[in-house]
Amino acid sequence: TLFGYEKGAFTGAYKACPGKFELAQGGTLLLDEISEMDAALQAKLLRVLQERQVERLGGNKLIELDVRVLATSNRDMRGEVKAGRFREDLFYRLNVFPIRIPALRERADDIVPLAERLLQKHFRAASGTLSASFSPERPAKAPALSAAAKTLLQHHHWPGNVRELDNVIQRALILHNGEQIAADDIQYELADEAPLRTEAGNDGPKSLVDEMKGHEYNRILAVLKADHGNRKSAAEKLGISQRTLRYKLARMREMGMPVPGRYGAEMS
Repeated sequence: TLFGYEKGAFTGAYKACPGKFELAQGGTLLLDEISEMDAALQAKLLRVLQERQVERLGGNKLIELDVRVLATSNRDMRGEVKAGRFREDLFYRLNVFPIRIPALRERADDIVPLAERLLQKHFRAASGTLSASFSPERPAKAPALSAAAKTLLQHHHWPGNVRELDNVIQRALILHNGEQIAADDIQYELADEAPLRTEAGNDGPKSLVDEMKGHEYNRILAVLKADHGNRKSAAEKLGISQRTLRYKLARMREMGMPVPGRYGAEMS
């Protein structure tokens, strides 16, 4: 908790517990996504910041604080104040030295280094959960990003910023096969993609990405139909792993595209 509690303060409080403010004494406390705080917590935080003292829940002793506070948000905090969702007095108490971090799409040079760092992070985490007996042939180092994969990452809009990049990298680690992350392993969220089919009467031009995606999915459907839904054979002819093919088929179903099953029967 932020403020801590004393033994017996509530059911299950079998011993005293210092809060985040106490634990950060003499240092810095980061309050992530400050805009998510409810009104009651905002009021308590304002009092602590003003008085530079904290009192544990169930306690009667004020603890002097020597803590620097950093607060982050991915929202327009002035807009949150105007909408009545965030206290104006707390906003000005925190907004002493604002730092704006540009969106990831505005920092194209940072995308690949961030992606490579995330690759290392998630590869180490995955390697730590697999025993040598379970996966004796697992690679000793993280796969590298291919040139094509880097190009894809740098040209994506990244509406979800670093969190979206993190998800894409984790997904690529699951899908990849070999020593490199290929362009085929870079998969974005469906919500980020424009529909492949235009509505009746809408003859507007498609983007190059839409055209490429449409050709890719049409190619997958054609190969599957020719192979009577045999996914192993289709994956070999397409030059992708069966795991990647399964992922792409799932995306196609979510987009409402009919996917042929074995012997050519359509699977919705």
